[in-house]
This record gives sequence, structure tokens and C-alpha cells, in this order.
Amino acid sequence: MKILHLIGCGLGSGAGRGAYWLHKGLLELGVDSHVLTSSKETYGDKTVTSITSDTKGKLLTVARGRADASINRLYRKRQRVTFSPGLFGHDFTRTDEYKETDIVHLHWVCGGLVNVRHLAKVDKPIIWTVRDMWPMTGGCHYSMDCDEYLSSCGRCPQLGSRQIYDLSRYGLRRKSRYVPRTTILVGISHWLSECARRSALFQGFDVRTIHNNVSTVEFFPVDKATAREVLGLPQNRRIILAGAQNLNSVYKGFGKYLEALRDIPPEHLLLFFGKLDSATVADLGRDYVSLGFLKDTVSLRLAYSAADVFVAPSLMEAFGKTLAESLACGTPVVCFDATGPQDIVTHKIDGYKAIPFEASDLASGIGWILDHPAPQEIARNARQKVLDNFETNRVAGQYLALYREVPNSAL
Repeated sequence: MKILHLIGCGLGSGAGRGAYWLHKGLLELGVDSHVLTSSKETYGDKTVTSITSDTKGKLLTVARGRADASINRLYRKRQRVTFSPGLFGHDFTRTDEYKETDIVHLHWVCGGLVNVRHLAKVDKPIIWTVRDMWPMTGGCHYSMDCDEYLSSCGRCPQLGSRQIYDLSRYGLRRKSRYVPRTTILVGISHWLSECARRSALFQGFDVRTIHNNVSTVEFFPVDKATAREVLGLPQNRRIILAGAQNLNSVYKGFGKYLEALRDIPPEHLLLFFGKLDSATVADLGRDYVSLGFLKDTVSLRLAYSAADVFVAPSLMEAFGKTLAESLACGTPVVCFDATGPQDIVTHKIDGYKAIPFEASDLASGIGWILDHPAPQEIARNARQKVLDNFETNRVAGQYLALYREVPNSAL
């Protein structure tokens, strides 16, 4: 059996790492797995083919991505969030990789990789790992307070549209027309799977849940003193870590975290990674260190290991890879008991799930972990939670079982 994974983002990004680690796990299980991606980084892996490997490919991919995004500019009152129409893409059905595969496995496929229309040409089984809400919406990646995807989209608040027949409704209708009804959807959290089941688009589809995976080979506990020494952090202070690719994203709930910090003693050091509005943090009048955007696993592993607690105040999250990475490094997590993160943390066992979306309870969770009488016990529980539930080969085995269910499976 041959599997072709389509990944429309950098393999070092959150969604990209999960998909790539799954691919590597499948290879270790003896599956003939291959990746077709728009990522510039391929890690020199011969089982990865990038459509941006030459100058022509790079230019075409950039042009498709910009063309797809340019449609949004028609809506001058749109929110500054990612909205992907999915109108332009690389026709993967013409590639040798597609012709030779038995199963097409979609992941995050925006950014000019997949034109939704091309899905109608696929004459092979499709499995689609749902890594955010985009597959079931007219273009947004998280619907936030809008539930129009449950009916037909239109009057999209993220586009600032008051028209019923807007780009979001057009986008959802295109998906309804072109996505084969035999497609198997796999949510990376129970919350996301339930969103898919309730959506207008995927009524009657086969929807499963297989959690996102984490490489426990790359994310593991590092001695705290050593991690702090390498990062130049003090040994004698409690450290509270928060991080994401973009902490300023509306989905990440950073405002809730800042609100929670009002109830946290000022002697604790704040540590951040990812894109950060330093002015906002500076206004708190507290000591903090920003590590910037961390692309390499080693730096992330050190950051998680150096901290006493990782805070993830997301308002809406498909899964929460940073939470699982932190647990894998033995650092407990505080999050809201909602959306994807509620599957990751076990309350008062390996972290704390705060009442959604109460900043005061988020602060209580931080205090509960920092004051816990047996921090080593929580650290062991955190690591074990990942080994038991999110370890790459374990998750790859669940996908292998799913592939075997597919009609005409050769495995």
C-alpha cells in the first residue's frame, strides 16, 4: 500500500510537524509513505517531494498563494485573520506521486497547494486529517463565535460581509460540489470531529478521531538547571512559559493570560517564544524574557524544560501541539477546559484545566502548579500522558488500522 500525504505548509510549522512526524512513523511501521508539499524545507528526505524545488515551482506556488489571498481584499472591512478561499492550487492529480499512490491523505492543504476543484478528479480513497476548521467552512480556519458553517455560510463576520451570497458561501458551495462523499474525515481532537459532524458540509460523512502526534524522540525532559543555563535564565526563580507561532493571534487568548497575570506574584519570571507584542508585555511592569520565534526542536525542548509551568490560554484550538510538546518535556500545562486542549490535559494530574474562559481560574491553575508539593510527580504524569496517547508510532498505528479499512486496501 502506498500513501501520499499532501501538506500545504512548512514542515517545521505546527500543522506541518504533526503531518511529517506521522509520515515518519508510518515509514517505521513499514508503510510506503510519501509527502507532496509546498514546503521549502524537506530535511533532505528522499520521501518528500516539494513543488517548490525549482525556481518555476517557487514562483508558481507564491503566485497561487497570493492569488488565493488577493480575493479577500475585495472585503475592505475584513478581520486580519487567515481566510483561505481554496480557489487556486497545484494540480497534484497530474503528478507521478499521485498516479503511483493507493490512498491520498490530505492534511493542511491551503496556501496555494490544493484547489478544491481538483479533489473531484481524485479516483482513489481520500483520508483528510482535519487540522483546523477550514475543511468544513467557507474559508475561515476558526469560526470563533460564528456558527454559519452549520448551515450554509454567508454574511461572514471575518470578511466583514453583510451579504448572504459572499465569498464564504461560494467557498462552502465549492467544497460541497467537489469534495467526494466517500472522503473519511479524521479530527485531531474530539471537539474538532464533533464540529465536522455538525457541519452542513460533512453531514453523513465518515468522521473519526485520531489525536495529533508528538515526537517523543525530539521532545523529552532536559534537566531544568541545564536548560536554564543554556538559555541564560536564572536558576532561583519560578518561570512561567507561554508561546505560539503568533501570540497575538485572536485564537490564542493572550489577553486572558495578561489578565490572569494580575493575580500572579510579580517575583516570577515570564518567558515567551513566538511572535510577541513586546510593548503589551512591557506595560505589565514585570520581568520577562522573549526567546523570539523558535524554529528548531532543540530550542523548543530547552524552553519547555526550563519552565515550571506552560500556560496555553487558547480560546479556540484544533488540538494544541505546544501543550503536548510541553507535557512530553515533563512540564505541566494550564489551559481552558474547552476545544482541542481539553483532550490533552488531565485536570490536576498533569496540569490544570481552567473554567472557560475565566482568567481568574487560569491564574488559580498557575498557582496550583507552582505551589504543588510534589512537582516531580506531575512531571512524570505529564511525560507518561504523551507516551500513552500522542506518541508518533502509536498514532501512526491508528492510521495504519484506518488505511486497512479502506476498500480495495492492499495491506
